[in-house]
Amino acid sequence: MSLFQDANVIMQAALHAALPDTAVEKALKELPQYSGKLVLIAAGKAAWQMAYAAYAQLGAKIDSGVVITKHGHAMGPIGPLDIREAGHPVPDEDSYTATAAAIRAVSGLTADDLVLFLLSGGGSALFEKPLLPPEELADITRQLLACGADITEINTLRKRFSAVKGGKFAQLCAPAHVFSIVLSDILGDPLDMIASGPAYPDSTTCEQAQAIAKKYDLHLSDLARNLLTKETPKDLPNAESRITGSVRQLCAAASESAQALGYKPVVLTASLCCEARDAGSFLASIAQYHADSKESLAFIAGGETVVHLTGHGKGGRNQELALAAARGLDGLRDTLVFSLGSDGTDGPTDAAGGWVDGTSLRRMTEKGYDLDAVLQDNDAYHALSAVDGLILTGPTGTNVNDLSVLLIRR
Repeated sequence: MSLFQDANVIMQAALHAALPDTAVEKALKELPQYSGKLVLIAAGKAAWQMAYAAYAQLGAKIDSGVVITKHGHAMGPIGPLDIREAGHPVPDEDSYTATAAAIRAVSGLTADDLVLFLLSGGGSALFEKPLLPPEELADITRQLLACGADITEINTLRKRFSAVKGGKFAQLCAPAHVFSIVLSDILGDPLDMIASGPAYPDSTTCEQAQAIAKKYDLHLSDLARNLLTKETPKDLPNAESRITGSVRQLCAAASESAQALGYKPVVLTASLCCEARDAGSFLASIAQYHADSKESLAFIAGGETVVHLTGHGKGGRNQELALAAARGLDGLRDTLVFSLGSDGTDGPTDAAGGWVDGTSLRRMTEKGYDLDAVLQDNDAYHALSAVDGLILTGPTGTNVNDLSVLLIRR
């Protein structure tokens, strides 16, 4: 097989291992006893797959429910469930109407009823009832994304601008009990941060939220600034949560697959969190150090990098990571770096990520692309597309951070 075929095998094995089906099935064994209705609410980029897995186990026991996932991520009807698609990474009108449907579904429940809440990354945008005008909330989200704020900082503010985040959804479900199954897309699996923790007590404070707004010099209305002074729920006696799946699982599966292909795998970290271009440059420097290796090597990193927007191009953090590795890989034989988002989408594009090898920089240059200019304009998508460097998986059904791999084949 070619080096790109090896990369594809590793990628597919990792994504398959990270699908939520088995994890949801396992978590459902702990489903609490109830004597009334069972209402299913699912939100996030993996919501459809999680709901599908739950319905396969519970079937007619589910009385009703709403599934909210990203546009293009739903894969058909599921029993009696109301399937909705909405905007991500910026909430849209579909996000608000879908969330309103979910709130209606849990309104008027009794202490005998149970809400099965299936949550995955992306829920912060998809599951939203804003306390601000939607256009202002969208603007604040764009400001945070553009300045390179990390997901924890973004969610700390989102909680205070929302009627469902930061534990508030669990309050809306009361007195019914809420059993959450959570697919983690945040390093360390903080339950109050994944999708902004709609059914988990919030650990952040108003002081922290205000400090983030000051750190990034955000442009906020008086209403937004006032909301940052309102504290979130710190105790939710009607709610419990179970974590299923994480980026560690993604890295472990990549390692096993690489080893089966004859590579010596090295998992560098499952908590990569830096500028995307710095991560790409770092992987390339590892490739240079091991250029004379006599054995095939696979260096694996999981996590979530950030992009500081300096231009107006098209791309995502994984595409930028791969592109940034191109210069360091230039001229190296049988060496490749790939990086992809496990949900199948990277930034506001149809690509999951990108890959480059020792010929990519030369081929880009021949087609008129200047690497520094492309990075400055955050236009990785078009440069990678020109050299067949985009990874296109379509929606995967899972969402457990990103996977970046350096392959050296001997």
